[in-house]
Amino acid sequence: MQLTVFYDGMCPLCVREMQHLHRLDTQQRMQLVDIQTPDFQQQYPHIDPQEASRILHGQWQDGRIIKGLDVTHATWTLVGKGYYTAALRWPIVRWFADRAYLLFAKHRYRISALLTGQARCERCDIGDKSCTKN
Repeated sequence: MQLTVFYDGMCPLCVREMQHLHRLDTQQRMQLVDIQTPDFQQQYPHIDPQEASRILHGQWQDGRIIKGLDVTHATWTLVGKGYYTAALRWPIVRWFADRAYLLFAKHRYRISALLTGQARCERCDIGDKSCTKN
């Protein structure tokens, strides 16, 4: 695994993106870890689940931590679709995109409710097709 991604398994939009990335990750370059699992803190004591809930966290194989849209761009790049998110990392765009991301992350349950009809889903494994059920 090149990158471990720490995502919110109770957020319908987050889960859908992780499911999509999981399907595209045919080279198995990513490990997707739900911060909502009961033993998360024991398995990853160096990742604060509250901070990881506020902003998406990722960890490269060499131990470097990345956050927010840097994680998003890294994941899409690893599955060969980095061009989807490349503009979000351009110097001037980056500043605005990072602030918009933090706003999205703060209100992701409300946004999920508007876009999917459900604010939260049951915590589940990415491979589970029923993952977005209440």
